[in-house]
Amino acid sequence: MASSITYTPIENSSYLDFTSYRITDATTVPDAYGFTGESRIPSGEPFYTNVALVLPRANDPTDLLAGNWASRQQALKDLNADSALWSTYGADKAQFDQTVDYLKNTLGLTVLDASNSNYVTSAESRTVWVQVATPAEFEKLFNTGQYEATNGDLSGYWHGNLSLPQALKVAGLWIDTSIAPPGSNMAPGASVTLPQGPQSLGNSAPPSEATNLVPQDMAAQYNFPLDGAAVQTKKVGLIEPGIGSALPGDQMGTTFQEKLTKYLSDIGQSGDGVVTVQGANGQVFDNSAGERSLDVSIVAGVNPNSDIALFNGSGLVSSGAQASTYTAIQSATFPGEGVERVVAWSDSFGDAQSMSPNSPFYRAYWELYVDTVLANQTAVTALGDGGSSEEIGNGLTNLEYNCTQPYSLLVGGSSLSSLGAAELDPTLVNAIVAPALAGNMATIWQLVVGGLDILPANMSTDQFQFFIETPWNYYNVAGTVISGTENFHGGYMKNTTTNGGVDPTQPVPSYQVAYGLNPTTSDPLAEVGRGAPDVTANAGGNASYQLANANMSFTEGHYYGTSAASPLWASLIAQIDTIFGDQGLPDLGYAHDLLYTASAIAPASFNDLTMGNNISSFVFGGSYTTESYAGDMVNITPTGFGYYAGPGYDLVSGLGSPNGTVLARTLSAVAHAQMYFDDVPDVVNGSLADGWTSGTAQSLLFQTMSAGGANVDVSLGAGGFDYTSGASDTYAWTSRLAMQSLNPDFDSALVRLFDKQGQGAEVQRYVGAGQELSVSIDGQEGQAAQAGLTSAFGFADFMSSEGVVRVARPIAVAETAGGASDQQAVVRVRQNGEDSLSVSFYKVDDYAGTINGLQPGQAGYAAAADGRAYQLASGGTSLAGPGYGNYAQAMLQNINAGDFIAMKLTNVSSSQTYWAFSQANEQVNGQSVAHIWNYGLNTWGWEDTKGGGDHDFNDLVVQLDFTSASGHGWLV
Repeated sequence: MASSITYTPIENSSYLDFTSYRITDATTVPDAYGFTGESRIPSGEPFYTNVALVLPRANDPTDLLAGNWASRQQALKDLNADSALWSTYGADKAQFDQTVDYLKNTLGLTVLDASNSNYVTSAESRTVWVQVATPAEFEKLFNTGQYEATNGDLSGYWHGNLSLPQALKVAGLWIDTSIAPPGSNMAPGASVTLPQGPQSLGNSAPPSEATNLVPQDMAAQYNFPLDGAAVQTKKVGLIEPGIGSALPGDQMGTTFQEKLTKYLSDIGQSGDGVVTVQGANGQVFDNSAGERSLDVSIVAGVNPNSDIALFNGSGLVSSGAQASTYTAIQSATFPGEGVERVVAWSDSFGDAQSMSPNSPFYRAYWELYVDTVLANQTAVTALGDGGSSEEIGNGLTNLEYNCTQPYSLLVGGSSLSSLGAAELDPTLVNAIVAPALAGNMATIWQLVVGGLDILPANMSTDQFQFFIETPWNYYNVAGTVISGTENFHGGYMKNTTTNGGVDPTQPVPSYQVAYGLNPTTSDPLAEVGRGAPDVTANAGGNASYQLANANMSFTEGHYYGTSAASPLWASLIAQIDTIFGDQGLPDLGYAHDLLYTASAIAPASFNDLTMGNNISSFVFGGSYTTESYAGDMVNITPTGFGYYAGPGYDLVSGLGSPNGTVLARTLSAVAHAQMYFDDVPDVVNGSLADGWTSGTAQSLLFQTMSAGGANVDVSLGAGGFDYTSGASDTYAWTSRLAMQSLNPDFDSALVRLFDKQGQGAEVQRYVGAGQELSVSIDGQEGQAAQAGLTSAFGFADFMSSEGVVRVARPIAVAETAGGASDQQAVVRVRQNGEDSLSVSFYKVDDYAGTINGLQPGQAGYAAAADGRAYQLASGGTSLAGPGYGNYAQAMLQNINAGDFIAMKLTNVSSSQTYWAFSQANEQVNGQSVAHIWNYGLNTWGWEDTKGGGDHDFNDLVVQLDFTSASGHGWLV
């Protein structure tokens, strides 16, 4: 090293900081990797190591990242309009130039950039890639030597921390390699005896061509909003480090594009999507080709008109280039001049390292994902196939910690079963299929929560129809042998179960805090952090994918893994981005807050997996044996830590799998609301810590949901009121069911099955602006944990262990696409009452329902409402109910941005009229009767009988949708 150079140590930059966090408790490299001898690599020996120096940002993007989706989009729009995005959030150009000059001219090192490699070196990326060709050059850069194991295969490691010359100021470091040590026992004494047979339900049907779906048919199971063969969808990226579009030598006479065209023809698709490759000169055909073909097959199969970019990263063209996933992600964000940006990319690879959270390596990877936010890309990542252990073998639950940044959409895996597959699955046939076919309401209710939309007795086994979805988990135990389910290869540690759990290297992200989550590991460390996954989709089990094989020839094979679920989600994101563009919205980009909000305000946006697990934690050594792909046997001891699917968000399936059309509609509504109606008052303002106040002067519904009945006390400023509620019936309608029923294809027999299920008590009161508001249920204070997400959309749920009280508006605010006036609104209705019904809509002046000073119920109010009635596109002002169990849809005309819209229901059979404001309705025992129930995002259910009837509030379910008709109206 040059004696004149002064070096500054870099904290937390040891080799174990780079590779080994929460994998091993070893403190030295030999102990961690299990070797006893080492030697220093001779200083002059060629030994290429390519290193990224990641520079500080010119400005801190924390405030931009912390805003909601709309504020981020506006900030990015303004920065791009001024061509100032990367000059603001990239590196300082002078510092970048000085760094390059110092590396070249003072240290004599080779800088890798577009002129001599496929590496991304630029001020915009804040990265300078430098080639370190010998241990002597490594020592010149880092002031330490390189070593190799004499009785192992580890080489190029270092001891202690790295140092850098004082002239080099960096925020992060990365090395183009992918390596991690084996796990050590970090849960001493923990062990369990595993039950015999399948370890989770819903994965044990034998493979069948009937459940081996082509991509577009898999997308149809999730109700994707667009026909990708009929619409030009936006460009998708795929992270394919080192492989790109490479084909085997005997296939080189045929282009990759030609093979893809043939594959699409084989699965009944065609389109004009074009595949391009970044870094094609560095791609090599190897055993990652199957993964590449899987990714391309799914994206092209779902959206054959979508262009696809394959990101090869550094590739293998430069000396020392190892095509790590890091380099491919960086290339996806910074593809180079003149290269069209992708709106979303999917990563099914990942790097092996687990970086300590205070290390420069961790910071480099973290900032890589911040760049995707700034580039307005949706980063979609396969969470992994190693179960709760992630195949690490340290006894704990683990994630692949290098890809769990809060800006990446983490995708877990599920197993989707048709009725036919479920009948052949020993874990389902008696427990689920038999009671479902017999009409057991509890079983069917749970299936509907999970996405079932056909009464099981009405289902066919001749076609694939969504019956049940569970976590993907192949693990099976026979004696002391752990293996994949019969007829499937796999093993306890070898890619057979969805990952899922908690990343304790980072705090709980804001969107999960807002959702009311505090994810905590189930292992003895009980650490809190980012929960994963965010979402899920089919990854195998009882349904697999029919895709092209490694050389892109069509195959009948059964493909599976979260590596399939991730590109499926990326294909959905591309469709939603296409819809957003059609509606004048920017791309989704980093939109986790929109997704978690969608789940809170419209639960039917996701299918909720409630059965199954991913438990697979273990340590090496023990009495159980496992199969590996190579056919050898490994001894392990299961430690029994992992996660179960359950109602709502869980650490196996996240928010759930998509109901694509409902999700797209909900995201559209939320995006337009945030961008154009930010000044609309929330139902309540405040926080869990500070309490809540009424967001404006308004009439509010207080809806009680309690399994055993409840005494409710509502405090309003210095006053308030109390009331007693009976128990909600077991199958009283939920927001999820109400919104599911508004799908035209939802089986009317399912609707009628859950008729006459009474809700708890409901009262309605006028609340003044700024009044303090709190709710207690049986003496327990209700916590409005998700009010920060839902209050802008008309309701807030106050929850305790004794029940829930929803505080909600009985009217809609017309938050139209683009804030435009003179628009159409979609009206969706599902009738579950037996009388003849009709509903009409009228404009009011405020949140209390007044019209020209008239209050609901006052003389002349009915005539004033008729004078304010909206016209239907089909004519008239009244929409007739479609009949018992049936669905109908209509269009409201002349909707202006910000209109307050109220409803009235007419029971034609009884000649009674009911209003959304209880003071305009009849009284029972001196109390006005409420006839409307809020079910979430602009969705209400009516009770159609005088005096309250059976109180089921589903006699006519009505939804107003103010954005789906915009553009081409693809969501109508």
